[in-house]
Amino acid sequence: MKKWFLVFALGFFGLVKGFAQEAEPLNFEKAIQIGLDKNFNVKISINNSLLLENDRKIGSSVLMPSLTATNVRLFRKEDTEQKFFNDPAPRLIDGAETTNNNYSLVAIYGFRPEAVVALQRLGKLSEIGELDAKVTIENTVAAISTAYFRLVLELQRYNVLQTTLKLSDERMEIAKAQYEFGRASKRDFLAAQVDYNADLTALVNQEQVIQNSRVDLNQLLAVEPNTDFVVKDTILIRENLDLTDLLENAYDNNKEFLITQRMQNVAYLQLREIQAQRLPFITLNGAYNNNTLNSDAGFLIQNKVNGITLGATVGINLFSGFSINRRVQGAKIQMNNQQHMLDQFKIQMQSDLQRTYNSYMNSKRLLQIEQTNYDVAVENADIALDRFRLGIANYLEFRDAQVNRLAAESRLIESLYNIKEAEIELMRLSGKIYFQNPYEKIY
Repeated sequence: MKKWFLVFALGFFGLVKGFAQEAEPLNFEKAIQIGLDKNFNVKISINNSLLLENDRKIGSSVLMPSLTATNVRLFRKEDTEQKFFNDPAPRLIDGAETTNNNYSLVAIYGFRPEAVVALQRLGKLSEIGELDAKVTIENTVAAISTAYFRLVLELQRYNVLQTTLKLSDERMEIAKAQYEFGRASKRDFLAAQVDYNADLTALVNQEQVIQNSRVDLNQLLAVEPNTDFVVKDTILIRENLDLTDLLENAYDNNKEFLITQRMQNVAYLQLREIQAQRLPFITLNGAYNNNTLNSDAGFLIQNKVNGITLGATVGINLFSGFSINRRVQGAKIQMNNQQHMLDQFKIQMQSDLQRTYNSYMNSKRLLQIEQTNYDVAVENADIALDRFRLGIANYLEFRDAQVNRLAAESRLIESLYNIKEAEIELMRLSGKIYFQNPYEKIY
């Protein structure tokens, strides 16, 4: 399969002064891995997903019985004066002690039909949380990819400007020699110096662009802005991206589309949950008690209780002021809205894919044109340089050829980057963008 590619083997730290001489190499796969490991938005989204999964597990506890064990111990010591009907003389007991020791084990189980539906709804919300985390991951991968290849583009532009500056320097040396030998005027030599300085200014400005592009990439990788690394990579263009295949993949793998589908399911489950409140509910309870009472004063010197208690409650909601009816009506409206949102997102997803695919195909056609134009511009610049050396062409003809070559090479690089940018977006929209599953890690 034919592929258009440009190989970028540029060590920026060897090109721009002021940076460290030794820097860690960085390729595309490593940049993606660093971003997934360190990017804070990714970590936050994963943690939010884990919180929703934890809520689902907490919600499942409503279907489980509760069991409580208690032990109560009481002790009293008091002076007591007692009078009885058959003995008018008071009875005095100093320091009468009373102890009570009670053990109990209580079990309660309540079943409500709406709780089952609520648990299903929490499960869907947990799925949405996981999908939302994957959306953040895919968006981060797309952003890192774009920033990475933007840096590669700017480094290549720097290389192009270096070549232009080298040609301007050569032209200035030729103009100087011609001026010294009287074959050209000083004006030609000064014009060469002006053009050289203009090219040098462009090169210095490009250094700043590269520095800012590097900072943008470092921010996405969640590393220090001044982190040094050497970029060596190749931009490969996929030749056969088919719109029909991309659409089919989008319906199956686009996480935002899947989230919209899940939200429709959540709306349906909310309706069922409200309707289930009209069904009967039951509560079962059981208890085991062991109670011992010892008293030095009173009719009972000792009382022991040991046994179980069982009970059940069955109920049904007969009337709630029409609140359930109103809530059911609201839930149906919400479910209808979710259906509209799903239909709207389908159109939006199809439109985004169509627009991006159009841009992708147009950029590929432009690449063919710019490649041919670049070859012509290079040949023209070489001829102009030879003619300038021989004194056949003046400096304006050479400068025009030089500028045309610079513009042609810049457009060629830009068209290649535009294809890659559109390709990244197509992969993101179709849910096929590359990433390793960060759920395998514990954050």
